[in-house]
Amino acid sequence: MILSGDRHAESTGLLPFVVAITGASGSVYGLRLVQFLLSKNQPIELLVSKAALMVMKEENDLIFGENLKEELLKYLKLAPDVPLTVHSLTNYGATVASGSYKTRGMAVVPCSLGTLGALSAGLTENLIHRAAAVCLKERRPLMIVVREMPFGHIQLKNMLSLSEAGAIVSCASPGFYHKPESVQDQIDFVVGRVLDQFGFDNQLFKRWKSENQETILGAGTAAGSAGSKKNK
Repeated sequence: MILSGDRHAESTGLLPFVVAITGASGSVYGLRLVQFLLSKNQPIELLVSKAALMVMKEENDLIFGENLKEELLKYLKLAPDVPLTVHSLTNYGATVASGSYKTRGMAVVPCSLGTLGALSAGLTENLIHRAAAVCLKERRPLMIVVREMPFGHIQLKNMLSLSEAGAIVSCASPGFYHKPESVQDQIDFVVGRVLDQFGFDNQLFKRWKSENQETILGAGTAAGSAGSKKNK
């Protein structure tokens, strides 16, 4: 039996988590986030924009038909009975449109500049906007992961506005101290940091440790000493 997010929450005690994928480059971040959480049996309420589907086609050669949920689960190699609910963006009667529907929070991964502008202005032109507005008014965690460079003055003001409203603002900026060996390592770094913000336990990337810092500092000291000797 396939349980929707709310029924699964009742049976497991897990509050659903809202994930929105919009039309910025980097849809793979959102897909990986969904894949990881569903693999842990975390109920997901998924919102995907038309622009996001276009990006998936361009960047990942993914073409989804009318049955997005079934095809998406097949692509992510997940069982058909995982707790995933996919919403139409025109359905303002959806669960996530109401503050009385309890969720663990929401992540917009990636967040397009258009979505960023709409959220900062308090617009609710589709269900993604409405679900995010619900998180803000209910004081639930809302995280946006922007994937763009450079940022103009307007975008920076929009990010500041959202931050002041209580949202977590971030960029899809993978690190390098974990010594990535593949694109997947970089994807997992960003997704792992998103998961951290909501308290989801994960080991998707190698975390910074004190011995790493000592190694780097030691190497720097050695290099400095060698340079000093050379100068002498």
